[in-house]
Amino acid sequence: MSEDTLQKWCLEKGQSEYRGKQLFEWMYRHGKLSFNEMSNINLSFREYLDNHCIIKTIEMVKKIPSRIDNSIKILFKTLDGNFIETVSMIEMSRHTVCISSQIGCALDCSFCETGKMGLKRNLTVGEIVDQLVFVRELIKNDKKISITNVVFMGMGEPFQNYDNVMGAADIFHSSKGFNLAATKITISTVGILPKIKQFINEKRKYKLAISLNSAFDKSRTQIMPINKKWSIEKLISAGKEYSNLKKRQVMFEYVIIKGINDSTDDAIQLSNLLQGIPCKINIIPYNDTNGDYKRPDKKTISIFSKILHNNRDAYRVLTRWSKGQDINAGCGQLAVQQL
Repeated sequence: MSEDTLQKWCLEKGQSEYRGKQLFEWMYRHGKLSFNEMSNINLSFREYLDNHCIIKTIEMVKKIPSRIDNSIKILFKTLDGNFIETVSMIEMSRHTVCISSQIGCALDCSFCETGKMGLKRNLTVGEIVDQLVFVRELIKNDKKISITNVVFMGMGEPFQNYDNVMGAADIFHSSKGFNLAATKITISTVGILPKIKQFINEKRKYKLAISLNSAFDKSRTQIMPINKKWSIEKLISAGKEYSNLKKRQVMFEYVIIKGINDSTDDAIQLSNLLQGIPCKINIIPYNDTNGDYKRPDKKTISIFSKILHNNRDAYRVLTRWSKGQDINAGCGQLAVQQL
């Protein structure tokens, strides 16, 4: 619940609005997972909460640390017996948590393992937020590094669970909750155009990332069926509209796949599409999922990036090598069919 909703709920239960504020801070700022630990709430109301309310929506089943970097993949189980995965990534003083928004995904992008699960259901606000609560507690006792960034890039398509994702992001951003700056919260979408428009119209301050993954409609449709509905041209236009907002800059994500979207023609076309748009283009080398696709060699990736870099005007080019690849925690690798 948001702080306002908690305050109204407390009034309905014969408590003061201030009780709602206290509950909000105990759950989200302090991460308490038991009502009994909320020492400034009267005992009778704590007993009521304990008997009538659920404070933990997921439980941690196991954590898998990477042997090659400071990444941890965490498997959670929901109250109805489903499973989701979350990834904690630490690099120097930066601690990024990649969280899931759905159990599975309906969009069937052919290079992504999550899509092979199909969609079971949306996650609730509580199930999204609890991923961060558990990671914060886990790292506090281990690495002692605060969470600095949250990315909605785990299992699922965030914009197909729009209201719950925004509700969770608002709790992450709240000064009485996790107190993360809006610019430290990134929401990624394959391109659900009506929801991108809604996100822009609502003047959401969170960062927007659009998974482009091709500069040509034919090859994008091959790997991302959603392109049949909303073409590259429409997504580029929406990204430009977002970047025109004050202090906004859209990020276009580009998973580079051998023989699919890694040619010099692809790079030139991508550069042409992005001319004049103040944006970031994030090149993500494909992570192997034992499927039909392969990662291009480093020389090909370097040439591709160099073409973009040399032709740039308003955009920036970044190459992002996924963390936790040895534990299948990289981009496109999250899936739990084995359970």
